[in-house]
Amino acid sequence: MNCPLPDSWQAVLGAEFEAPYMRALRDFLAAEKAARKVIYPHSSHWFRAFELTPLHEVRVVILGQDPYHGPGQAHGLCFSVRPGVRIPPSLLNVYKELAADVGFTPVDHGNLEHWARQGVLLLNTSLTVEQGNAGSHRGKGWETFTDRAIAAVNEHAGPTVFLLWGSHARQKKALVDTRRHLVLESPHPSPLSAHRGFFGNHHFSRANAFLAEQGRGTIDWQLPATPA
Repeated sequence: MNCPLPDSWQAVLGAEFEAPYMRALRDFLAAEKAARKVIYPHSSHWFRAFELTPLHEVRVVILGQDPYHGPGQAHGLCFSVRPGVRIPPSLLNVYKELAADVGFTPVDHGNLEHWARQGVLLLNTSLTVEQGNAGSHRGKGWETFTDRAIAAVNEHAGPTVFLLWGSHARQKKALVDTRRHLVLESPHPSPLSAHRGFFGNHHFSRANAFLAEQGRGTIDWQLPATPA
């Protein structure tokens, strides 16, 4: 696994690829492939979030846990699925909150690249998963790498909004300087927890209000009817 990151990220994360934990992760993934296990997403999309959202352009960070583990879903952006794939339940709840908060018009796809290209870093804390086995690649080294990425945003990006949904994401608050950045926390949008405070959190309008105050523009949360 050579450093596949774009220049802005390579400058701050490139050395991680030679660290012992990353070598161990590389060996683990190679062994999984040798055992003919199916890994999602395809290796060409492991670092897709970084490719679409350069470090200096990050304005919002949304954190997920694992990639989706069903066929054809994951493509390297948390909560996002490829065009033509059924919209997952958690993302449907995100759309419901967007509609209530900022007048979002629902779309019939779950591709969030439109957000990523505007500076929304859609980062899973683990960047791979075995097919049909949620959480299977946790604790193998990805979390160390993505914690470094969060720390890089904290240090190098302009004032940024961190949307931390659910207990797993909320643990990352410790990596963020809340004097410079805005951290918004709520339950996860999963059907199991969305009614406990995700609905009505107004995170999208609050994020834009903060960005506007900081002179960083706003995010167009409305997705195109057809993904680019």
